[in-house]
Amino acid sequence: MYKVTIGLEVHCEVKTNSKNFSSSRNTYSEYPNENIDTVDIGLPGILPVANKEAFRKSLMMALALNCKTPDVVMFDRKNYYYPDLPKGYQITQMEKPVGVDGYVMINVNGEDKKIGIHDIHLEEDTASMEHFSDYSLIDYNRAGVPLLETVTTPSIHSADEAIAFLETLKGIFLYTGVSEARTDRGQMRVDVNISLSKDDTLGTRTEMKNINSFNNVRLAIETEIKRQIEVLERGGEIVQETRRFDEEKMQTFSMRSKVDAVDYKYYIEPNIPPIKIEDSWIEEIKKDIPMLQYDRVQKYMNEYELSRYDSEIIVKDKLVSDYFEKTISLGCNPKSSANWITSVILGHLNKNDLKITEIYLTPKMLVELIDMVDSGKISSKQSKQVFAKCLEENKEPSKVVKELGMTQITDDKTIRDIVVKVLDEHPDLIEDHRKGKNTFDFFVGQVMKATRGQANPGLTANIIREEIEKR
Repeated sequence: MYKVTIGLEVHCEVKTNSKNFSSSRNTYSEYPNENIDTVDIGLPGILPVANKEAFRKSLMMALALNCKTPDVVMFDRKNYYYPDLPKGYQITQMEKPVGVDGYVMINVNGEDKKIGIHDIHLEEDTASMEHFSDYSLIDYNRAGVPLLETVTTPSIHSADEAIAFLETLKGIFLYTGVSEARTDRGQMRVDVNISLSKDDTLGTRTEMKNINSFNNVRLAIETEIKRQIEVLERGGEIVQETRRFDEEKMQTFSMRSKVDAVDYKYYIEPNIPPIKIEDSWIEEIKKDIPMLQYDRVQKYMNEYELSRYDSEIIVKDKLVSDYFEKTISLGCNPKSSANWITSVILGHLNKNDLKITEIYLTPKMLVELIDMVDSGKISSKQSKQVFAKCLEENKEPSKVVKELGMTQITDDKTIRDIVVKVLDEHPDLIEDHRKGKNTFDFFVGQVMKATRGQANPGLTANIIREEIEKR
């Protein structure tokens, strides 16, 4: 039996107006080489200027990951040549990254686990390339985009844990507003390091670079584990190298031998002077960090007694979680609010590809709708009709109820008179009910039909039982 050890390096583009060291726009574009200037393409004499907002958001992410932050802003040069790096070096961080020695809590199959963060550092992204049979094309739109690299410690031991970490990390990026973290646009990419051993020592690791979907991360991990086991079982040795995962062939292929940090000849970036970070700035940034997903799940389970499943569904989208918390602040029962949000509201959003901020029903209106059901003014079935009408005509629940004449009948005598009339018309079905046949629902249906669905369902059922027993 082999012990699997996994380390992840996650690259995520930071959401800013301009690039990391130039004034070019930092925005997604399908038109090649639209967002570039002389700094991005490395023309002679260029000088980089650090983006303060990119660094602020990087510090925010470091703090959200419980990292220690540096006393100064400092950048380094990472020297290597590749066509997507026009200067021949990358401005990154080595000596003073924005965060070190952090951790993030994840939940894997119902169990909490702490994943260590070795460091998180800010650098510039490279250009993107498209390769053909006899030539390649370079798009510099991505060159110079601020890029945060989060490096875990070797504390992940399965594909499930890796995916749980990536989903948690993406959630933190979204909750803090640091990045949109869209894998379909290449904004979040993953390098996977894997080693196997028979004890607690670390085996020789291989790396798979630039995997751009969580599903492919899972497949790559499972495929490379299988390959390494096969190599070790036949007496072979694992070579430290960079490999490529082919999702179509479900195989990993060797690309090149893996280099170490010393091979990049790091040194301090001479064109960006160190800048001291004031403690007051760190405190300001901390105040801007909202309660994150993991903590919200714990709160919803412990304080509101929601299930883990419902809690995780709600916190998946910060806007939905904020909507839910607003209903609670207005006095709504947490479980009632959660039931509505996880079933009716999210169902509508998913069906129509909408955000919760794009629907007419505000948290206050949802509370009003739930209160009408709890007070017996309308039935649960009617509330779904009211919900649909509110969104269709942009009207408040109370106005819809009034216009449709939906006020529920809760008067005992009114309902009893109708029940007696229904039973008198169907004496044969009363006998069938006593013989064990299911005719009870028929009686309820007839009463509802006579009252246009306005009779209180619970009260109606009780009165039908009472009247049948009298006969």
